[in-house]
Amino acid sequence: MQALFADKQVAMTASGEGPPLVLLHSLLADATSFDPVVTALGRDFRVLVPELPGFGHSAPAPGGLEAVADRVAAAVREATGGRPAAGLGNGYGGFVLLLCALRHPTLFERLVFADCGACFSEPGREAFRGMARVAAEKGLPAIADTAMRRLFAPAFQAAHPALMAERRAAFLRTDLAVFQAACAALAGLDLRARLSEIRVPALVLVGEHDEATPPAMARELAAGLSNARFVLLPDCAHVPQLQRPEIFEAEVAAFLQPQVQPLVEPHAVS
Repeated sequence: MQALFADKQVAMTASGEGPPLVLLHSLLADATSFDPVVTALGRDFRVLVPELPGFGHSAPAPGGLEAVADRVAAAVREATGGRPAAGLGNGYGGFVLLLCALRHPTLFERLVFADCGACFSEPGREAFRGMARVAAEKGLPAIADTAMRRLFAPAFQAAHPALMAERRAAFLRTDLAVFQAACAALAGLDLRARLSEIRVPALVLVGEHDEATPPAMARELAAGLSNARFVLLPDCAHVPQLQRPEIFEAEVAAFLQPQVQPLVEPHAVS
């Protein structure tokens, strides 16, 4: 069931029972990219899946990523009644989650970053500038192939044509102005100096074939956080929940359930 929060500006679905778990989607995907894992996670958690500002039924949040994070934080706080939640962000959603944790430190008690980082390399920054430039000149269809390549490795695309058609259609529904603003924000983002401010336990996941946010970015993120564990997911690219949902869900559930998750020492990276 979908409801509106933060002065009716953020659409969010809720399912399952238990402590709250918030899932934030990628820029090149949408909230439905979590569908393969929502049911399993909903056995232990109340799973909240917002459509990020400017996506689906959620209103845009002008003012950059900070404004997006503040809007998401307001919606989460309302949806949970102020109860600390677990947060999981994939790609762009991971960067939003990182800013939420920095700007609203009591909002989340555990964090999962899936295929993101704290800062892009210069080639990574230029990739965002290039996608925004081509999209402005020719529209989103002109970069659809590029977007799919950043989500999935070529071999996976060839083996899953129906999923590729579904993901391409979802990408083409993205608002062009929101996409351009997000690309510009990600191209200029550098949160490395602030990572040590985040004290809650974190899990950093990344697909071994991720070209959008390569494993080196995720390793840098895990090393900069005060209490983080790093996991490389085999045979995955940028959206592991769509490629290996059983492995993705198992890693997330094990981390979020304290009774089966050992304490993580600061800077522990495996």
